[in-house]
Amino acid sequence: MKALVWRGVNELAVTQVPDPQLRNEQDMIVRVRKTATCGSDLHLLGGHRPFPAPGDVLGHEFLGEVVEIGPRVRRHRVGDRVVVCSVVSCGRCWHCRRRQFSLCDNGGTGPALGEPTPGSAPGGCYGYSPALGGFAGSHAEYVRVPYADQGAFTVPEGVADERALFASDAAPTGWMGAELGGVRPGDVVAVWGAGGVGQLAARAAVLLGAERVIVIDRLADRLRMAERYLGVETLDYDTRDVGGELLECSGGRGPDVCIEAAGMPASGGGLRFWYDRLRHRLRPDPPVAAREAVRHCRKGGSVFLLGAYAGLVDRFPLGAVVDKGLTLRGARQHGHRYIPMLLDRMARGELVTEHLATHTMPLDQAPLGYDTFRNRRDGCVRAVFEPLG
Repeated sequence: MKALVWRGVNELAVTQVPDPQLRNEQDMIVRVRKTATCGSDLHLLGGHRPFPAPGDVLGHEFLGEVVEIGPRVRRHRVGDRVVVCSVVSCGRCWHCRRRQFSLCDNGGTGPALGEPTPGSAPGGCYGYSPALGGFAGSHAEYVRVPYADQGAFTVPEGVADERALFASDAAPTGWMGAELGGVRPGDVVAVWGAGGVGQLAARAAVLLGAERVIVIDRLADRLRMAERYLGVETLDYDTRDVGGELLECSGGRGPDVCIEAAGMPASGGGLRFWYDRLRHRLRPDPPVAAREAVRHCRKGGSVFLLGAYAGLVDRFPLGAVVDKGLTLRGARQHGHRYIPMLLDRMARGELVTEHLATHTMPLDQAPLGYDTFRNRRDGCVRAVFEPLG
């Protein structure tokens, strides 16, 4: 089958790879209909995530059709249209029983290969090298789905592929940031980053009853998109005083909940990449958006970190977290908690996501799609590939 593979730092290619096979009785094979890029993929592409190998298939956000099932799969049948959570979890371990699915003890098959800094291995993820389980990614014609009854969800009739696709990763990630960030009716919520996850975190805050939601970015096209599709306020940090504006709209206190959905910058190619990589080794990057969220959050408020980070960061205002009495949380998405509810909201028209798919193209054009996505050309928010289209 065809798949998009990692060949080296900032080098991608569409090539032939072996078809996936059932390995366990709980597996199934999904024919991919749509698969999307994600900002966290850029860190893997640029060599900031550990242990990618030439030939690894990328991608973790996808929707498709079931073509083969193992003998212990009960919830799905051949022909079902399913969206698959990007996180691989077993559903039975200590963490899964507590609905902490991205911390699953069995989702990753190679815990010794994880980063040493967390102190323990995280759960698995499609397309993220042996460090997160070694599962082949979704930028391919077919994908093996382990723990299929746990991780795949039937898409309701009437919900278009373009909408349901983002229930795989971006929508549950955004919803988690708002819910675990503690958004309550009447709150003022600030979201740093107007990409796919930031926009859906903002929409989640609206649906959870926030009185005012402000999305902060510098890209005018994304800010206009947030205003049009989400019904939120926006701030361009290049032209406006973010701190002053946030105080003004919150009675002088600051936002009740601050959600960071920007993460660590992903470097480009050439000399700039190698300079940035050397600098990162010598002095870790400052978490700019996270630092701003801590600074502007009201005393006693909540900060939730959704952005992708790798390794260590520098100049984080830990003293301010303590002095202001903030609640600081972060996580990779526990999507299995939220996907059924999100699909229901999509079916009712409460959650619209298809506007995020600004660029749709065949899988053969995936390297171009990633270049467009990484450099935000032509207003690209997400590139979506159709392997068999």
